[in-house]
Amino acid sequence: MSRVTEDELKKALSTTVIEKKDAKKRWVERMLKSAKSYHKICPYFDKRLGNCFLRQLSEKKGRCEREGKFDGCPVFMGFLEGTYDKLVSEGKNLPIDFMDLSLHIY
Repeated sequence: MSRVTEDELKKALSTTVIEKKDAKKRWVERMLKSAKSYHKICPYFDKRLGNCFLRQLSEKKGRCEREGKFDGCPVFMGFLEGTYDKLVSEGKNLPIDFMDLSLHIY
């Protein structure tokens, strides 16, 4: 019988943690790519007032600093990451397309 050293054990455990984060990152990137195929500007951006609906949920004045560009937007990415965490904790299936995301949230 071979014994597992502490270093090997730590390496194996750290690998599984990275895989979980990697799955989350892959899903967020897939949703971002899907959203780009449907929307030229952020779907949560109000063109008339220039506000971000996602930012308005946390702040009173939710002015969009990126003028509706959601590629790399920290607010939009945070929303997707929060949605991923919520769906995984509830044990629901993850949506494959951005348009399916609204069906799973509400």
